[in-house]
Amino acid sequence: MLGLACSGVSPRLFLLALATHNLRRLLQTFEALADLGPALTGETDFQANALAMLRASIDAVGAREGVLFTFSEKPALLRSAAVHGLAVLPDPALIPLLPKHVYALSHAPGATTVPPEGGWQNFLSTNGNVAPQLFHCLAPLRVRNRLVGVLALGRAAESVHYTPEALEVLELLAHYIALAVHNWLLTHSLERRVSENLRLLASLNTFCDRALEAFAVAIDVKHVQIHGHSVRVGHYAAGIGEALGLEASEVAALRSAGYLHDIGKVAVDKRLFAKPERLDDDEFREMADHTLVGHRIVAGIDFPWPQLPEVVRWHHERADGSGYPDQLRLDELPVQSRIVAVADTFDAMISDRPWRPALDLGQALSEIVKIAPQKYDVAAVQALLIQVRRHAVDPNRSRFLDERVFCNIGPSDVDNLASELNYRLTQGRTQVDVTTP
Repeated sequence: MLGLACSGVSPRLFLLALATHNLRRLLQTFEALADLGPALTGETDFQANALAMLRASIDAVGAREGVLFTFSEKPALLRSAAVHGLAVLPDPALIPLLPKHVYALSHAPGATTVPPEGGWQNFLSTNGNVAPQLFHCLAPLRVRNRLVGVLALGRAAESVHYTPEALEVLELLAHYIALAVHNWLLTHSLERRVSENLRLLASLNTFCDRALEAFAVAIDVKHVQIHGHSVRVGHYAAGIGEALGLEASEVAALRSAGYLHDIGKVAVDKRLFAKPERLDDDEFREMADHTLVGHRIVAGIDFPWPQLPEVVRWHHERADGSGYPDQLRLDELPVQSRIVAVADTFDAMISDRPWRPALDLGQALSEIVKIAPQKYDVAAVQALLIQVRRHAVDPNRSRFLDERVFCNIGPSDVDNLASELNYRLTQGRTQVDVTTP
């Protein structure tokens, strides 16, 4: 019994294992605890540790799949650090949390099973890019009653439900995993703050941002119907980046990239902006060349954001390779280009153009969701929905939409769009793959 006490395994768990002839599970617990050693001492990088901790937990309790989430408070968000057994999950998997979810996870008595008939609604929201119905067991990761993450497991491998002893094993492991996650979050937060402060000091970011915003206004001066477009794209791109959990310096880079994404249009004939019909082939090529002209303009400037020239060149590329100028596919594009592409399309849809009136907010989001898996980064679209939902809940607190945009949808409408997008990403995408040669 002394050895058990030293390992952290309670006498009650040992007796329970003996009573149920579950010595194999007890041995797996010892093995899992041994695997946590490098994570607790920081002997390897966190991403490798996260996957090892997740696999150890899955093996110890007899699960088929699971996700290890870390938790951030501002905004309240679960972000996947490791995934095992769920091949269709996006990377990263994101689940925004409402205050009631944070409270429930922070005050849960321990690892708990989740009833399939909607029991997950007490702990998780549907407004992320992963369906919470996938999870049958949740173990909050807490350090001194502060939530730092969640172990979310899928189906049990050997039975319909997780047994009481499996939950106790999981709760034991969750205690150690929480310490590892907490230590990493502290280190990561410190490194991020130092990096952000150095970047702010080196680049005089506030001045630069204001100067670029003024320049963005000048870019759109050619036609009254696109006035403010570049500024709005910068704002929407930054908001999408925030919802994705990007660092402050990366969000600032996205805002600047949005401001300058159409800089090449200064070389486009003004008459094309006012044409009331769609452009013919020659006119379209002239307009499309703004991506190449813009890239030449910014490529020789030493911006503090190395991806900015690529965003200017590639913000009209599409996930399926149908965009321009280089016909790149999604996996060939940096995340900044993917985000600005979504922000640019969103603002264009809800703005008047000479050949069509603006779509209302609901129509625009429905159209983006409809074509997202083929044309856009689904994670960026999900982040757009997150920000619109926050605006719909409290427009005074979350001023995401431009003041000229009427918010004609509610939080439940956005949730339905998020569910539709998840469906298109999973079942819908599988059907397309089967029928496409």
